Formats: sequence, C-alpha cells, structure tokens
Amino acid sequence: MSDTTPIKNVVLVHGAFADGSGWRGVYDNLTARGYRVSIVQNPLTSLADDVAATTRVLDLQDGPAILVGHSWGGTVITEAGTHENVAGLVYVSALAPDAGENTAQQYEGFAPTPDFVIDVGADGFGYLNPDAFKAGFAADTTDADAAFLRDSQVPINMSVFATPVTNAAWRDKPSWAVIATDDRAFDQAMLQHMATRIGAQITNVPASHALYVTQSAVVADVIATAAENALVAVR
Repeated sequence: MSDTTPIKNVVLVHGAFADGSGWRGVYDNLTARGYRVSIVQNPLTSLADDVAATTRVLDLQDGPAILVGHSWGGTVITEAGTHENVAGLVYVSALAPDAGENTAQQYEGFAPTPDFVIDVGADGFGYLNPDAFKAGFAADTTDADAAFLRDSQVPINMSVFATPVTNAAWRDKPSWAVIATDDRAFDQAMLQHMATRIGAQITNVPASHALYVTQSAVVADVIATAAENALVAVR
C-alpha cells in the first residue's frame, strides 16, 4: 500500500448480542464525508466464522481500509486485521487479546459487571437478559432504541470466549480506541488496560456500551482520524 494512497474504505464489525444495524449513525456520518463503508454481519457462531465473515468483506475492498470492531468485534478484528487490505484498527469499547490469548482471559483481575446479565440456553448460546438489557448495554439510549436493540439481539455461542486468537493485528497495524466511560459491560480499568497495552490512541467519551449508537459522531470522527493517519503512522 502506498503511503500516499488516501483511505476511503471503512469496514464495521459488530459485537455480541447485536447485529450490524446499530452502526447506522456511524455509516451515515462517514458516507456523508465520502467514505465507502461496509458492514459485516457476524453469525456469532464461532471466532472462525466471524473472522471468515469479516474476511469476505475485506476481500471486496478496492484498497486500504480501516477495520473497526465493537466489543466482541474487537477480538474479531484482532484476528482478521492481518488482512492485506487493513491499514489501521479502531477498537470501540472493544476486546483486544494478544496472540495465544482468548477473550475470557481479558476479564481476569478486573471487577465484575453485575448489570450485564447473560442468560445461557441449553444449546450454549447466550442472550442478554431482557429485564437488565438497558441498564447493562444501552443505559444512555431512549427506551424505544433500547427496546429495539434488545429485541433484535443476536445470540452468541458462548464457547467463542474460550477460543484463542492466532494473530494479533494490533502488533503490526496502528490502532485507535474509543472507550465509553459509563460502560457497564466491561470494567473501566479493563478497557483502559487493553487499549493502553495495544498502544492505541485513546478517546474517552461519556456513554454506555452502546456508544456506537449514542456517540456515533465521536466514533465516526475517530475512524476518520484513523483513515487520515494510518498509512503514515509509525509504530
């Protein structure tokens, strides 16, 4: 990739208990600025399946792209981000394991989050408890938006959290992080630790775990900053 090539491609990867529709505000903001934005629909059935879904979208890009992940999507972009079309990574209140680590390990040593309640079915797939959904996932949304997110959530195969990543793209690609300071899905210290460890440029914003919805303008600004700087960033 040439250092003079402008980055106009953005690929957005959603997290657990969600689908790609929550990116609408980020999508509208960036496309209005002239970016070509693609949204991955993760099946949430395994890490390999989600990485494959992301890779299929990356294969369609016509040049360098910024790869963005929210929450569990951070684990996905950490693995998929080694793709040759990825110029930079943006972690949106997202997980960031190292090679050989699994997602569950990222929680070790940090405070629990009692408002984030996962109900696991007999088949091993988890949903966020509907009664606790707004408090744990989307406390700063309207009741109507929280209800939509709650009722459109996608279950995740809980075994994914025990699957280690093989590659850590953040070791070779410049990274940015947007952290919700009122996130009740992750301990704040955990989010700050992960973002600092990967050397990300950090932007803090007062928001819930659904910051990609409620703070879409801030998230879009960070993505645009990444697009403007990824190819000349020195790690």
